[in-house]
Amino acid sequence: MNQKEFMQLIHPFKDKVFRVAKRLLVSTEEAEDATQEVLVKLWHKNEALQAYTSVEALAMTMTKNYCLDQLKSKRANTLSLVHSNFTDRAAGVQQQVEDQDTWNWVERIMNELPEQQRLIVQLRDIEEMESDKIAEILNMNEQAIRTALSRARKTIRERMQKTHQYGTH
Repeated sequence: MNQKEFMQLIHPFKDKVFRVAKRLLVSTEEAEDATQEVLVKLWHKNEALQAYTSVEALAMTMTKNYCLDQLKSKRANTLSLVHSNFTDRAAGVQQQVEDQDTWNWVERIMNELPEQQRLIVQLRDIEEMESDKIAEILNMNEQAIRTALSRARKTIRERMQKTHQYGTH
């Protein structure tokens, strides 16, 4: 496979690799490094890539593993999730402030979730990946993915309800 074919193969999911790396590593520079590292590793597997049923799932698995290795090496205890596309650009200033405040609460709650649930929410709800792909990436069965996702969403929903009820009585 030549460089042009390789770029065509990875182009559809290259940005997704970066976003997952950014969510896990927080730093844009570290996420760019991780993305580059994953793409270099994929390039070195160049000839063997056709053997994989999903190069995207392979890339996402490699990204997850690389980032988790980076975090372990730094002994990082928390992951910060940053989602810059949350607010509607057409919304008024007040709505944007409220949306940002809500997202900040969701982010705090998500940071308190167990690592596996945090990754599943990231991949499913933010990256919009299907359960079967997430199961492949995380080496879990689809039912376990759905259960963990349901529990994570329930935790987020319950804590958000408590947050919004606080001070209303």
